[in-house]
Amino acid sequence: GSFFRKNPEEFYEFYRDKRTLKEVSPNKAHIRLAELEKLGKLKAVITQNIDGLHQMAGSKSVFELHGSILRNYCINCKKFYNEEYILNSKGIPLCNICSGIIKPDVVLYEESLDNKILKSAISAISAADTLIVGGTSLIVYPAASLIEYFHGDNLVLINKTPTPADKRANLVIHDSIGSVLSQTIDLLIQH
Repeated sequence: GSFFRKNPEEFYEFYRDKRTLKEVSPNKAHIRLAELEKLGKLKAVITQNIDGLHQMAGSKSVFELHGSILRNYCINCKKFYNEEYILNSKGIPLCNICSGIIKPDVVLYEESLDNKILKSAISAISAADTLIVGGTSLIVYPAASLIEYFHGDNLVLINKTPTPADKRANLVIHDSIGSVLSQTIDLLIQH
């Protein structure tokens, strides 16, 4: 929040460096989750990631708690710009309509989560009979607190390291979510 406002040029320098180094194609976990949704076995994906890879893999019902770098808007007139426009711009990207600064539609440090997305995520978790939490240490709030809204039968935690919720889960797997989902997809499809 405040870093972006005070140092937009540095922000975009860092942002462009990070994006050019980043792997930008969906991994096994993204693909498996999209397959489960297509089969009617998965109702929603709730993610803290901002890369849009779930949608790229084919997931339709995705709640992006921290927004997405694929969406960028002028802070004055709200005109939409895609990621390519940002990456190809120099210095601070400016709106070609009103010359306002363009900002990625992401939740930056000190900013609040989008209330509508948060409510949708809570609703999906509350209605679920099975919740798979993967690839998160469950220590970043408020996202980590969402698990408290789950009252279903099966809580599955998949993370390389232990989490504070391991004791309450029905199944805990300390491994990468990509490798776990690619190995268990057939079992999930059969049930």
